[in-house]
Amino acid sequence: MIIARPANERGHAVHPGLDSWHTFSFSQYHDPKWMGFGPLRVINEDRLAPGAGFPPHRHANMEIISVVLSGALAHRDSTGGEGVLRPGEVQWMSAGHGVEHSEYNGDPDGTTHFLQIWIQPDRVNAEPAYAQRAFDLPGHAGQWVTLASPDGADGSIAIRQQAWLRGCALPKGERVEAALDASRLYWLHVATGEVSIGGQPLSAGDALAFIDEGQTLSIEGVAEASELLWFDLPR
Repeated sequence: MIIARPANERGHAVHPGLDSWHTFSFSQYHDPKWMGFGPLRVINEDRLAPGAGFPPHRHANMEIISVVLSGALAHRDSTGGEGVLRPGEVQWMSAGHGVEHSEYNGDPDGTTHFLQIWIQPDRVNAEPAYAQRAFDLPGHAGQWVTLASPDGADGSIAIRQQAWLRGCALPKGERVEAALDASRLYWLHVATGEVSIGGQPLSAGDALAFIDEGQTLSIEGVAEASELLWFDLPR
């Protein structure tokens, strides 16, 4: 079964300095049909104006991954983790038994556009942890690059869940394949650009969920440059 999640049907919230689209129920947006997908709980597409951000707040027992699409995101947390995240970098914070953190636009002159992703961990009340790593997706255009995994394989960030997050920079006219195991769940999120799967166009913010599917997908780049995120998840 393949389930479409069009970008324009997501939840939308506008606050001072923040424009946010919610793939799944979050904060004041509630849709019982979209409470998450397996352990994938949140994909928020946020745009922060200069000077805007999220003041210190607390989380527990969640794997929080941030991916900047443009601009810069400044992070600080109570474990001592801090840094400025830019395009091409992935940040992971495991909230564990509890952590306080803040994020602000780190670009004083422009909007910061980023994705914040929450994945439920496979263990609770662990020690909080933080990591930030750069990945060269354009240098591996047309190929999947492992960004996060259970064991940190291939230079990825090790997360506390039996889940893999892969990214791909897909130029126009090139294809990338994804093999589906019917025992797993899969989620494809188009971060930027436009792609086509079997003639079905998908634009930035669009997503597809795959359940009980044992096949190989072929994804073709339609825009000059597109960026994809591929979630391989346990049931």
